[in-house]
Amino acid sequence: MLKRVSSNWGSAVLVCAKCSKKIDGGFGEKGKTRLVKALKKEIGKGRKAALGIVEVKCLGVCPKNAVTVIDSRKPGEWMVVRAGTPIAQVKALLTE
Repeated sequence: MLKRVSSNWGSAVLVCAKCSKKIDGGFGEKGKTRLVKALKKEIGKGRKAALGIVEVKCLGVCPKNAVTVIDSRKPGEWMVVRAGTPIAQVKALLTE
């Protein structure tokens, strides 16, 4: 049987787990927080959040000292977020 579960997500953001692991954090005040965790803290997490943030396996871009991010509203434009980029700046790009 199929069961449907609702969410408040307007869109989803896919964050490469392999990139995040390779740079060992890189975000937050001390630069030790993974991008996914920092975004969830800033935007919200779970089904009740306005924006879904999902960590996925390797996306195949593998930039140096950065994390690959895909916004589901713009699937043709992948972002490469450099370590140390302020979370507020990343949030602004994802919520515009």
